[in-house]
Amino acid sequence: MTERRAILSGSTFEEQIGYARAVVDGDRVHVSGTTGFDYATMTISDDVVEQAEQCLRNIEAALAEADCTFADVVRVRYLLPDRADFEPCWPVLRRRFGEVRPAATMQVCGLADPRMKIEIEVDARRTRNGRG
Repeated sequence: MTERRAILSGSTFEEQIGYARAVVDGDRVHVSGTTGFDYATMTISDDVVEQAEQCLRNIEAALAEADCTFADVVRVRYLLPDRADFEPCWPVLRRRFGEVRPAATMQVCGLADPRMKIEIEVDARRTRNGRG
């Protein structure tokens, strides 16, 4: 039977809404849409670039718990309420994904909280320890 386990970050949203930060399903890792909240303090910056950096720290923590890194990411989705906020984030995103080159989509849409300026979702494939 394929391993399936939930990874929780401690975000109050996970408990309130009923989801996991990530789900490991065999060699696949699905990281939920992740915002720029610092989950330890449940605070969020007003700056979109700082939010993008925090999103990536949150994602990195979930990937690490799933025995993955950004090098294992195969798909990324960027969700932003304001398309003008995307380009300022490119240098931050390129630092994490420039060598990996995952498939990517950017979508303009509303987010759950008006303080949220970017949400990032990734899918990864575990390849270490003989997987993949």
